[in-house]
Amino acid sequence: MSLLRRYLPKGLFARTLLIIVLPVALMQVAVVWSFFEEHWETVTSSLSEGVAGDIAMMTTLYEQNLDDPAAFDRHADIAYRTMKLSVDFQADVILPTSRRTSFFRTLDRTLRRALSDQISNEFWFDTTRYPNHVDVRVQVDGGVLRFIAVRERVFVTTGHIFLLWIIGASTLLTAVSIIFIRNQVKPIRRLAEVAEQFGRGQDVDHFKPAGATEVRQAAHAFLEMRSRLKRHLDQRTALLAGVSHDLRTPLTRLRLQLALMPEGTEREDAKRDVSEMEEMLDEYLDFARGQANEATMRSDMTALVRQIVEDAHRDGKVIDFIAEEDVEADFRPGTVKRCLVNLINNAMSYGETVSVSVRRKDGRVEVLVDDDGPGIPPDQYEEALRPFSRLDESRNQNRKGVGLGLAIARDVARSHGGDIRLSESPLGGLRAIVSLPG
Repeated sequence: MSLLRRYLPKGLFARTLLIIVLPVALMQVAVVWSFFEEHWETVTSSLSEGVAGDIAMMTTLYEQNLDDPAAFDRHADIAYRTMKLSVDFQADVILPTSRRTSFFRTLDRTLRRALSDQISNEFWFDTTRYPNHVDVRVQVDGGVLRFIAVRERVFVTTGHIFLLWIIGASTLLTAVSIIFIRNQVKPIRRLAEVAEQFGRGQDVDHFKPAGATEVRQAAHAFLEMRSRLKRHLDQRTALLAGVSHDLRTPLTRLRLQLALMPEGTEREDAKRDVSEMEEMLDEYLDFARGQANEATMRSDMTALVRQIVEDAHRDGKVIDFIAEEDVEADFRPGTVKRCLVNLINNAMSYGETVSVSVRRKDGRVEVLVDDDGPGIPPDQYEEALRPFSRLDESRNQNRKGVGLGLAIARDVARSHGGDIRLSESPLGGLRAIVSLPG
């Protein structure tokens, strides 16, 4: 059963077509087999036996009237007028040694069997030389009797018409099935495409439910789910934006109060605490914004990463950059830029040497960020990508923030239909690979 399942089609269109066409094809095969086995071959055998009997009779009459050719000629004339069987004696002739075989071998087998049962003489026949007649020759004393019989008297000649009707009807039904199934599957494919677009953060407002009732129900359920998710994201962003705004006011007052305080170690410590709280608020807000409302467009990933690296160079940071030219993909440039900046800043926080490269691999666009820092144990890769995760290893010594940098980057990658993978870097530290659809 598992072997059969392996070779069965996987797509809904192919499976539905198989469900509809296969029973029809099996039924047609059964009908054709029944027709040829029970009717066509039986009738053909009866006709062949009748003609074989006529040929045997004329052969016997010839042998009985060897001394009276005129009598045989009269018998031949009667055979032609009553049985439409042409008889001609060819003196000093032998039977041919080769013949052509009919496309329907059953015809030849049936006629050979009938002649063998009725005639003891050697015989030869050809069912292909003439379109409307059958050529039969019987070896007799002094030569060969040649019989030309009308094909309708030897075989059932309407079998091919039946086959044409069967093939034509099957082809028509298959064509109608393909058109019908394609129209039914098209809304399902469209729903899947729209769901994937929504998962990448693209606009799907143009989508309208279509197709069968069940497909329309699924489409309406998807639209309702989309509305609920958008409301949830908007509420989350508005909530954290409000919290951020509300907390900035007392933080501003604290900054003013600290500015009025006498200089000293305590004031500097308090100012660092206030700055760290503001950075935390900004990080919370970035995580809440998620994919924002930026539109997806066809953009050059190489140019975007090069711009990020150049901005880092202006800030006095050194980053090695390796990239293929014109690596384009569909993404939201502003959102992806924030993702890559988070990864590059994370790498520069822990390593002295940072390398960024862009490549196209297996139909996807990948951005690789490497550092020579302390790295992360492989069993903690997934933990490092979770929100608010701060590993207690060397990479978190004197680290600011609340552990949302990698989570924000991964959220951006997944919103584009991609992901982020962590691995050991050739530089000795951590490698972060951003993979997006090409």
